[in-house]
Amino acid sequence: MELEIWLAYLATAIVFSIAPGSGTVNSISNGMTYGWRKSLASIAGLQIGLGVYIVLVGVGLGALIAQSATAFAVIKWVGVGYLIWLGVQKWRDRGQFQIAGDSPQVPARQLCRQAVLVNLTNPKTVVFLVALFPQFIDPSQPQMAQLLVLGLTTIAVDTLVMLGYVVLASQLAGYIRSARIMAALNRVFGSMFIGCGALLAGAKA
Repeated sequence: MELEIWLAYLATAIVFSIAPGSGTVNSISNGMTYGWRKSLASIAGLQIGLGVYIVLVGVGLGALIAQSATAFAVIKWVGVGYLIWLGVQKWRDRGQFQIAGDSPQVPARQLCRQAVLVNLTNPKTVVFLVALFPQFIDPSQPQMAQLLVLGLTTIAVDTLVMLGYVVLASQLAGYIRSARIMAALNRVFGSMFIGCGALLAGAKA
């Protein structure tokens, strides 16, 4: 893959990762609640989910899902339900949203599993990859090597961006001491999760 093509994809991947979405909401919420160190598990979970979709695209299943209204609808509505469920949980936990360091003990594997589901239940990711990857692949060159470069670049960029969100959120949480503010923030994050679910519900195959 030529350097110019890779740099163009790198810029695209950065924009894709920075753009607000359910993964961003999950990272910010966890960063404020559990601190950046514990939130590393959720970042890993997001990348596992993203990696699964990259593999699907690489073996051709991504195109099948993108072209199948039934498959898209199933993944979409599972995602809608899960995001809305996360939002409702945030609203219900309004009195338990703690400052990082004082938060209740939650296993890292639980944060990781939740993040995996957040990404896996967002079919817009696979549709985006199916539409994007072909623009940067030279059909005259070995495709798997190019897909590997694109996939690793996507995961590396998203990891760094989510880490930035988590660190920023954890630092912001240190300045928040009011339980009322924490409760309000929990409602904001809950509403954002529900909003992501609503946007996903309106997505067209």
